[in-house]
Amino acid sequence: MSRRLARLTQDTLLDLPPAVRSDLLWELDPVRRRALQDGSAEEVRGRAEAEKAAWVSQVLLEWGSCGRVAYVDDVPAGFVQYAPPVWFPGTSSFATAPVSEDAVQLATVVVFEGYAGAGLGRVLLQVMARDLVKRGGIKAVEAVASARAGDLAGDCGPVPAEFLERVGFRTARAHPSHPRMRLDLRTALSWREEVGTAWERLIGVVRPPAPAPAPVSRRPVVIPRESPDGPAAL
Repeated sequence: MSRRLARLTQDTLLDLPPAVRSDLLWELDPVRRRALQDGSAEEVRGRAEAEKAAWVSQVLLEWGSCGRVAYVDDVPAGFVQYAPPVWFPGTSSFATAPVSEDAVQLATVVVFEGYAGAGLGRVLLQVMARDLVKRGGIKAVEAVASARAGDLAGDCGPVPAEFLERVGFRTARAHPSHPRMRLDLRTALSWREEVGTAWERLIGVVRPPAPAPAPVSRRPVVIPRESPDGPAAL
């Protein structure tokens, strides 16, 4: 089973499901989202996908990598998206906005159907934390969460608070529906060393919803560091 992590770019965005490519909950404020709704469903989806791709391109140009996509046997298994809060004007529609100025915002982390329950969501957050620590000067990560119980499958909405608590986030501002959660990156330093181990655990657990894969090689798998010039092969 091959595994790899790729940066979220316009190209890797195209690998994600249509519902993800056209979701602008975080990228646009409510007024701009409503302005895209005129026309047929196909026209609306096309405009939304173009807006999402343009957003990714602009953030990459002005700030840098804003997410990661995890692939298992070249099939997207999940993704995480994050950036400074200024890039997520849609957050203004939530009662616990705004995100603190000293934090990067975790917008969403999604694990696709067939890959849930194996710890992939935690791996994606570990990779995010490793990226932000390497950048330097970033104190914390904050997220507008959902207080409802649930998993990471589905849309790009708020991440369940109970999941964030399990991986080390704490409540920064309480709310019955959408608490704002915060992770101090100093407490996440050890995550950089856990990523390889987590992927090793996943190799025997995660299986795509497809026919049985070919036997996995018994040779040790080496997890290289991610290159700043592109995705790392895992």
